[in-house]
Amino acid sequence: MSFDGLDFLSLRNELSEEERLTLDTVRRFVEVEINPLIAECYENGRFPESLIPRLASLGVLGANLPEEYGCAGMNNVAYGLVMQELEAGDSGIRSFASVQGALCMYPIFAFGSEDQKRKYLPRMAAGEIIGCFGLTEQNHGSNPSGMLTRAQRAKDGWVLNGSKAWITNGSVAHIAIVWAKADDGEIRGFIVERERKGYSTRDTKHKLSLRASVTSELFFEDCLIPEENLLPGSGGLKSPLMCLTQARYGIAWGAVGAAMACFDAALKYSKERIQFGRPIGGFQLTQEKLVKMATEISKGQLLCLHLGRLKDAGKLKPVHVSMAKMNNVAMALECARTSRSILGANGITGEYPVMRHMCNLESVYTYEGTNEVHTLILGQALTGINAFE
Repeated sequence: MSFDGLDFLSLRNELSEEERLTLDTVRRFVEVEINPLIAECYENGRFPESLIPRLASLGVLGANLPEEYGCAGMNNVAYGLVMQELEAGDSGIRSFASVQGALCMYPIFAFGSEDQKRKYLPRMAAGEIIGCFGLTEQNHGSNPSGMLTRAQRAKDGWVLNGSKAWITNGSVAHIAIVWAKADDGEIRGFIVERERKGYSTRDTKHKLSLRASVTSELFFEDCLIPEENLLPGSGGLKSPLMCLTQARYGIAWGAVGAAMACFDAALKYSKERIQFGRPIGGFQLTQEKLVKMATEISKGQLLCLHLGRLKDAGKLKPVHVSMAKMNNVAMALECARTSRSILGANGITGEYPVMRHMCNLESVYTYEGTNEVHTLILGQALTGINAFE
């Protein structure tokens, strides 16, 4: 059965023709090219690299960056819809596209030189160069300012020493955008090519979440980086946090897509599963579950659409993104759990997408800012009082 996507509030009518075309195109791509293989990829812990050229041909890599750099130049609502539909397929696929665009292409666009933009962005949009984002460390996740990776000035550039953990795309990436503290304590961004001496990766094994995604550790041992690989516009923690805001915006949309996929599976199942002589969708408690999910998903859709319009108008603030990431991921996780309860024992099998989404969302709930961190960001915005200390 095809995935139609919940649109109880007729929000499709609020989209432009181009936005609707984007939605329909990516939804069809997910149905035809991702859904038939993603359960097997998840079960076997394999990222479907064969999809990369097809994702590139759709224009979804760095989709909201300018056309002059080989990108699609989509507005931010269309970009959000891309993230929504990709995550309706699988969080790992959305994560790949999100890291490539928001966390790797965006910092080159925002902080890179013109030569760096011309060198990397068109080939990254074409899927010829894959990137990863090296910020998180084993002991410095929610507190990235405490990072231990160092960049020391050298005669021919910079010498990197340190490591990064939980890095999506790590071992398949041709370049890494690495954040390190310079001699003066300032955090700077660097482009590190895979073949650099002193740079190595190691995949994270035995994952029970995001299994159709590559997760790695990055290691730097006296890794010499030429001056031309420094992102000249980067400086301070604000730079990587700006990248995270871009990615979190996409996550907020993506979580809605995962919730929609779970709801869709539960709704269809409730109409087909017969117990006590009638479809379980005809029982009051099942209908209550479906109604609550549909309501929360619709609210999440409204939040995303409004944020997209704010972003296109240049009025979006990081705290707005924190609210959407915090709310929508928690909502999606609850929808996945509720959908699993409607499917009963069938809900734990790979025949249905629900348990896969549930496990993926457990990671999405904590990465790129935990639910608690985003809660405190909002608390500080509302009260003016910093509760982190």
